Amino acid sequence: MFKVVDGPIDDIALEDVVRTEADGAVIVFRGVARRYSRGRDVVHLEYEAYPEMAEKVMAQIGDEIKGRWPVSGVAIVHRTGVLQIGQASVAIAVSAPHRGEAFEAAQYAIDRLKQVVPIWKKEVWSDGSQWIGWEHEAHAQESRAAGQ
Repeated sequence: MFKVVDGPIDDIALEDVVRTEADGAVIVFRGVARRYSRGRDVVHLEYEAYPEMAEKVMAQIGDEIKGRWPVSGVAIVHRTGVLQIGQASVAIAVSAPHRGEAFEAAQYAIDRLKQVVPIWKKEVWSDGSQWIGWEHEAHAQESRAAGQ
């Protein structure tokens, strides 16, 4: 299961999707909206995505994981819209016969998701907001423009 949803994520259902009788480990990672980020008080987060492409890329991450570790199942669900503090933005479930591989694969999944999946996060603070992950791109564009 690789999905972009616009409501709460059911991480228990994710576990049921990936777990088999051969598994000794099921890792369910939840990324949640936190109160403080970058030294500021976060009011809420906003996520936008290109759902069809995001789901395709998440499935590719699942294939990468299955090619690198002996896992039984992988599932990734990411939420869009406005998230209040404490709500899950992403859940990743990985099942495997042994815990080491399950932990490594889950870590890889979240790291890779942040690198390549077309999902964008906006942090909204009490005194402003910013799309996160684009800060360096904006500075690079300013540098290129100044050099012309």
